[in-house]
Amino acid sequence: MAWISSTSTIFNTELRRLCFSYLIPYSRIILYFCNMRIDILTVVPELLEGPFSHSIIQRAQTKGLAEIHIHNIRDYSTNKHKKVDHYQYGGGAGMVLSIQPIADCIETLKAEREYDEIIYMTPDGELYDQKTANQLSQYTNIIILCGHYKGVDERVRELYITKEISIGSYVLTGGELAAAVVADSIIRLLPGVLNDETSALSDSFQDNLLSPPIYTRPAEYKGLKVPDVLLSGDFAKIEEFREQEALRRTKERRPDLLK
Repeated sequence: MAWISSTSTIFNTELRRLCFSYLIPYSRIILYFCNMRIDILTVVPELLEGPFSHSIIQRAQTKGLAEIHIHNIRDYSTNKHKKVDHYQYGGGAGMVLSIQPIADCIETLKAEREYDEIIYMTPDGELYDQKTANQLSQYTNIIILCGHYKGVDERVRELYITKEISIGSYVLTGGELAAAVVADSIIRLLPGVLNDETSALSDSFQDNLLSPPIYTRPAEYKGLKVPDVLLSGDFAKIEEFREQEALRRTKERRPDLLK
């Protein structure tokens, strides 16, 4: 797969678009050409050990469909104590991540390969949604920079960042958990990652609708029964029921998606 990663960004983007568009059976033909690499830059790499070591994301890495590389920004600091933050100019509460170690880390990675996006996780970024996840899943190489403390020196954003993402209107201790959310949402869309390759296409938000209610055994529990149509075996009626329920649920819970 190494040779495919070294080809042009345009080729890789178009190839991944085709993979996403033709999940069955086309993805089985080009499965091995659709690997993705995500490099995550952080001052607390330990926070990212758990999310990528289990379940679907672990299997994606084992299959060679995705690579996740965690980089400790402190390793790039030229300070003898590996210090990566300083007080902000002009005064004020909170420490700021310095530009030098972040810049050196990004420059090192860029010297090794081309990147489609260099993303900064920040509360004042673009609000993340499924449309953005779909777009990012078509890329080959992505860097995600995790903010920490008060944030990063503004010049990092001016010189290196191509996209800024927020996962919600609230503030976390750092960008690590947000980076894990983004990485998870991207990787699960890659062809071959999910056992049922159509599953991702029926998720909430893919068609601006929430998913309909879902049920499994038993057919009745404490007087609550599974809708008869789902037990009927009539797949046309089942599909119609699910579409109606998805629309109803969206109108009730997220009417903004229908605007």
